[in-house]
Amino acid sequence: MHSHIALITYLVRDYDEAIGWFRAALGFRLFEDINMGAGKRWVVMGPDTPTGARFLLAQPATPEQAAFTGKAAGGRVAFFLHTDDFAKSQATMLAAGVRFLEAPRHETYGTVAVFEDLHGNRWDLLEPKPRA
Repeated sequence: MHSHIALITYLVRDYDEAIGWFRAALGFRLFEDINMGAGKRWVVMGPDTPTGARFLLAQPATPEQAAFTGKAAGGRVAFFLHTDDFAKSQATMLAAGVRFLEAPRHETYGTVAVFEDLHGNRWDLLEPKPRA
């Protein structure tokens, strides 16, 4: 039996704001945007690759849910965006206004730097070292 994680719920203040940010800042593709009625939409975004998990963008339905927007991992890095060219990816992201919280550093597992998304969630931009 084969299984994989397909979607991860990602809370957003506004669907269109988030779609615009993910496109401009991270180069994500909009895979689905279906009106479900009553202000709810089925919005799926992610890197334009054939494999890997994608985000299901979700506007909070209650004030309790809204309180968790931007707090995906309680202040820790919540998401890990891999790239095969760290310098180029970071330059593109900086040009789009992405805020990096540190300078790139070289770790045993690759080149990495933490950045924040439009809601304050923390991400690692990571160029992994090739495996032997």
